[in-house]
Amino acid sequence: MDARRAAWWRAEEGQVSAFVVVLVLGLLALAGLGLDGGLALAAKVRATGQAESAARAGAQAIDLAAYRATGALRLVSADADELARWYLAGVGASGEVTATVDTVTVTVTTSQRTQLLSLIGIPAIGVHGSGAAHPQRGITTLEP
Repeated sequence: MDARRAAWWRAEEGQVSAFVVVLVLGLLALAGLGLDGGLALAAKVRATGQAESAARAGAQAIDLAAYRATGALRLVSADADELARWYLAGVGASGEVTATVDTVTVTVTTSQRTQLLSLIGIPAIGVHGSGAAHPQRGITTLEP
């Protein structure tokens, strides 16, 4: 009887090992999606915050001569662009800045290194954040 059990046991060797390897890889991939997905989401929130803050910094470049003469809120495009880029450099971010006479738009692009997904060949996840701002008068109403 012991010889039969030993023969049966030997016939099953290796099958459980392959199943365990596949199961562990699947669990690592799911854990990687959870961990690295959360890190990528946090990086996106950070990039969006940086872009919005840079846009607000650029929207402070109001053309004071036009405002004093006509009351119209317009931006000095070159100054708005420079202020937004200066803010991005100050926080260590890089991005694209577009400034017109009424809007500053900033897009921050960065890369979040992965922790677990790097084990399966995904070294980083690219994230983007964008923000726009325009000059306003007061804090309760939105001026065109």
